[in-house]
Amino acid sequence: MTLMPVSVICCDLSCRPRGERLAAALALPLIIGRQNVSSYEWPAGDYVLEITDDGVSVRSAGPKSVLVRCDFVYGALAHRRRFGGGRGQAIARAIGIKGGRTLAVADLTAGLGRDGFVLATLGARVWMMERHPVVAALLADGLARAALAAQDDPALQAIMARLTQVTGDGRGWLRQLAATERPDVIYLDPMFPERSKSASVKKEMAVLQEIVGADDDADQLLSEALNCARYRVVVKRPRLAPVLGAARPGYSLEGKSTRYDIYPLRKIPD
Repeated sequence: MTLMPVSVICCDLSCRPRGERLAAALALPLIIGRQNVSSYEWPAGDYVLEITDDGVSVRSAGPKSVLVRCDFVYGALAHRRRFGGGRGQAIARAIGIKGGRTLAVADLTAGLGRDGFVLATLGARVWMMERHPVVAALLADGLARAALAAQDDPALQAIMARLTQVTGDGRGWLRQLAATERPDVIYLDPMFPERSKSASVKKEMAVLQEIVGADDDADQLLSEALNCARYRVVVKRPRLAPVLGAARPGYSLEGKSTRYDIYPLRKIPD
């Protein structure tokens, strides 16, 4: 089951045009000028889409409100871009990033775009596919703010030039691609209910899980991906989770909490 925010809230009148567009696109009521969003008394389990001068966020209800937003410029992703280990990272090895070849990667379950951004920092050209309208709105906002910041940061500008957001269903997108447009690698990180039972899940991820729900068609998406990718499909999984669907990966890369299942189709050219 997926949830939608109960409303779009603009915390300042200057955000009203953006709020009106987003509320209309999501068919949600719009509240204007509520300054104390965190103290608003919603029923437990509700969420609002909050718009401020700083961007778009999802905020959960309750006294310990959780704010979820997409940020490529500051925080963990900024640190990882500078000190994350480069192409020695497990995700880079799983995707097959090496040498001077630029891989075209389709991230069909992009969420807030973190893995896709990391791959773009390592030189890949990445399509970020997100079908849930609220998460897609967060992703679009994060990309827009990063594009503005990139105007004064040539390195970030080069990364952003390799990122493209696509809103919609991954299976439909794959089916309409011409043979010459097929991605080199397809990357999947489906949302699964078993993750929400772990005490180690961060509050932000728990909120996203409640909004998005489980990707019940992930095995079908994997099947489509295996028929479309040029060189390989990579599925990110919790380390102890079963493999996705009926197909067995060729091999896996395991970390402390995460596993990458790799489905090789043919050798990536040097």
